[in-house]
Amino acid sequence: MLDKLRLFFTGILVNLQFFTSIPIKKQFSLGQNQLSYALQTFPILGFLQGSVYAAFIYILQNFTPFTDLIITLFVWLLLIVLSGGIHLDGLIDTSDAYFSYKDPEKRLEIMKDPRTGAFGVISVIVFLFTRFVILYELVQVTYSSIFLFIILVPFFGKMLIGVFLQILPLARASGMASFFKKGKSKCVFLVYMIYLATISIFIIWFQLDLLIAYLLFILVFLLAGLSIAKSIMKNFNGITGDTLGASSEGMELLLWLTLLLLRSYAMV
Repeated sequence: MLDKLRLFFTGILVNLQFFTSIPIKKQFSLGQNQLSYALQTFPILGFLQGSVYAAFIYILQNFTPFTDLIITLFVWLLLIVLSGGIHLDGLIDTSDAYFSYKDPEKRLEIMKDPRTGAFGVISVIVFLFTRFVILYELVQVTYSSIFLFIILVPFFGKMLIGVFLQILPLARASGMASFFKKGKSKCVFLVYMIYLATISIFIIWFQLDLLIAYLLFILVFLLAGLSIAKSIMKNFNGITGDTLGASSEGMELLLWLTLLLLRSYAMV
């Protein structure tokens, strides 16, 4: 039991080391077992990131004189800085490849090119501008329930990476996706289901009215995830580290928008 708990926390630290700008210097032995726990704890990484976002917004709203616009700017920057921009880099490379309208093999070559094309620049500008506007609308809301769903946005965004690593083939035999796919195991989906059930129980205890909004979040995650998976297979013949990063960023943006719509209809 202690060994499993140690591996669980090791998985979290590995994810923090690879996917955030937090300086974790420790060297880990990354065999199949350790990588399996890394996959199992992808949603935990998102949960931790979301908790930082929610706490940051709460502190700025209640303990500083900043306007909503300035608070939005700080939160917008935090989302970029905390992740180290790793998934935004994937979004840029994937956009360059996707909008080339070439065959999958050529798209993979474009994705490996270190140079950034016009479509990558345009895509990331539109993406970041859209996220800023949505965050600005959400920052103006002070209800406590909104913070729970702010936490859930990156939770589901990181879960999507784990799901794709479980079910989608690799587009190439090397790279970040290939490395983490070594951790594929049958128990990953079971662990994810436990996470979802635990959150459901908490919501029922905390505020039953939020359960419908939570179920809608899950529905959006499933439908959008299926659509993204089909697009990846059609255009790239499989996953790469870049497509995983782009998928995570895209899912989170869609969930930010979903949260805004739920707020507009007074569901959160």
